[in-house]
Amino acid sequence: MHYLVTGGAGYIGSHLVLALVAAEHQVTVLDDFSTGHRWATEGHEVIEVDIRDLAALRSALSQRHFDGVFHFAAKSLVGESGQKPLLYYQNNVTGTANLMEVALENGWGHCVFSSTAAVYGNPQAAAIAEDHPLNPVNVYGDTKLAMERLLSAVHQQGAMHAVCLRYFNAAGAAPLAHRGEWHEPETHLIPNILRRAGGEDRPLTIFGDDYDTPDGTCIRDYIHVLDLADAHLKAMAMLHRQGGFHTLNLGSEKGYSVREILSACEQAVGASISHDIGPRRPGDPPRLVADASQAEQVLQWRTTRNLQAIVESAWLWEQQRQVLL
Repeated sequence: MHYLVTGGAGYIGSHLVLALVAAEHQVTVLDDFSTGHRWATEGHEVIEVDIRDLAALRSALSQRHFDGVFHFAAKSLVGESGQKPLLYYQNNVTGTANLMEVALENGWGHCVFSSTAAVYGNPQAAAIAEDHPLNPVNVYGDTKLAMERLLSAVHQQGAMHAVCLRYFNAAGAAPLAHRGEWHEPETHLIPNILRRAGGEDRPLTIFGDDYDTPDGTCIRDYIHVLDLADAHLKAMAMLHRQGGFHTLNLGSEKGYSVREILSACEQAVGASISHDIGPRRPGDPPRLVADASQAEQVLQWRTTRNLQAIVESAWLWEQQRQVLL
């Protein structure tokens, strides 16, 4: 099979590319490199184009055949989305509409879409299932939900089979393949902790230690990026078998507090990591944990890598990243 991976130079997309190659598929990466890394695409066909530009997208992909599309290309910083809503709607929603237009013109009938738990907003249950109300509380979540609804509408035309995979907290790395998380700015907890441990002079703040949780800090569901990649392969295979439109949560169904994550990082590093305690951030719920039972039922998929594997792989990658700086 030959697959197009939009955003394939990014964190999760580049790990999927590794998984596709390991499964002996042919891969073409499409990226504008606004946030992705060229080194993550070495050895693969790369199409450099901005998905907001329909004419350029059509020119680059006209009369190309792909057996499916994995769609990762999106702006994804929650804070920035509130500051630049037009950019997020143009890139995420208009860009997806452009991609679907070119896909339909060329007869590509299968899409696995990188969605997010941000479509749910503030949780109303201890474990969030797919039937949880959809009430995003930021522009990023709004655009991802709009992208899901766009794909659903295209499917209802009979033109596209699609799976929307709603991630919780992606983490970890594939250091043996020189792949890992590298964002600027970095907003995710585990890489920020490990960058501090690796010697970067950056503040490390726990935002709130007075939540109604066992240790007072927020609880989140972390999933290894390689488990995510495996779920994408299974989702595409399912589409080829039976088609349809599906929304599925991807998470470990285990919650870890910020303090537990810090402790796991300290174990991996073999040293204590200095940090500060700050006030709560507005809109941070105490607990966000997935109910991923539908993914297990539909895809026969579960996470296989635990928190220790996530943190140890991320630490190995951080040491590699420091050499690349």
